[in-house]
Amino acid sequence: MDRAKLTADLKAEAVRLGFVLAGVTTPDPPASLPVFENWLAAGRHGPLGYLARPDTLAARRDPRALLPECESILVVAAAYDRPEDAGPAKPGRGRVAAYAWQEDYHAALPPRLAALVAWLEAETGAPIPHRILTDSGPVLERDLAQRAGLGWIGKNSMLIHPQRGSYFLLAEVLLGVELEPDAAIETDHCGTCTRCIEACPTDCILPDRTLDAGRCISTLTIELKTAIPPDLRPLMGDWVFGCDICQQVCPWNERFAPPQGDPAFAAAGIERAQPLLVDELGLGAEEFKQKYGATPLARPKRAGYLCNVAVALGNAGDAAAVPALAAALGDAEPLVRGHAAWALGRIGGDAARAALAAALAGEADAEVRGEMEAALGAVELG
Repeated sequence: MDRAKLTADLKAEAVRLGFVLAGVTTPDPPASLPVFENWLAAGRHGPLGYLARPDTLAARRDPRALLPECESILVVAAAYDRPEDAGPAKPGRGRVAAYAWQEDYHAALPPRLAALVAWLEAETGAPIPHRILTDSGPVLERDLAQRAGLGWIGKNSMLIHPQRGSYFLLAEVLLGVELEPDAAIETDHCGTCTRCIEACPTDCILPDRTLDAGRCISTLTIELKTAIPPDLRPLMGDWVFGCDICQQVCPWNERFAPPQGDPAFAAAGIERAQPLLVDELGLGAEEFKQKYGATPLARPKRAGYLCNVAVALGNAGDAAAVPALAAALGDAEPLVRGHAAWALGRIGGDAARAALAAALAGEADAEVRGEMEAALGAVELG
């Protein structure tokens, strides 16, 4: 069979199935591996401890650890909507990263990838060893995507395509069949631009095109399982899940990223892109599950998400949120109670002081008591 034609037809089938980009690379060890290992050694992965697990490092060094028969890797990209407004959310609302406005890509993309494998097996007339990955396997996927010609690694560590920007999700299929590899994009098209670095509220973008994950708003609002560091809370603004700032200011997105992406990830309305914060803070466990169980917002779980909401309310500084935050001081989750206390300390006023004093009198958790005492101190100083 003509390898070049099979590869071209496979990429065309990927586009037919809704992927906006498709490329092929080899399973050779990634060139960026030393950068990744130095990043881990410096502790820049922060709370993302799973990235340093020994059982995952072998696969990051060589994708064949995941599929010994692997001869080629198909890398595809699914687009999501570009946020129209780069400014803050509307009053009383928080912001959700654009990729998370609707269906979870971990569920949406695998059936399409399985359909691609089925198409390839039909074309070759034989079963093909394969492994499907949707951010679900230990590979350096941006390195693979660059090698497959899907873009270059920008200063914000995102993969950027010269005709589509960076508003897309990556997925891979490791394949036990030899395909024609694509040429990598070697040119750095970021040039002297530093807009992403300058715009990052927490200064998490590092000079070597990596991030200090422990300071990244996306990590803080999605992956962190403990209290958000108090010094970073004011810098989070109105973000309640993820962050798009470094993408929103990127000239390649401003000029070339299409406004609409894949319908599977499009927001059903403003409630998904900019949820009402006071309403979100009142979500019970079952309500949260029903609303967000099939979306990426399930990742931080209810407690983590409500912590983010409380921080956003504190940063907004609207006294109208005091009753909802006061009610959250009685939440079953200590993390929620602590972050609600911090928010009340930020807003201040007599009602916030009274709510904090009453809750402190009955609070048994030492960490939450510390949050409440600090918040009371902030109110008094205010």
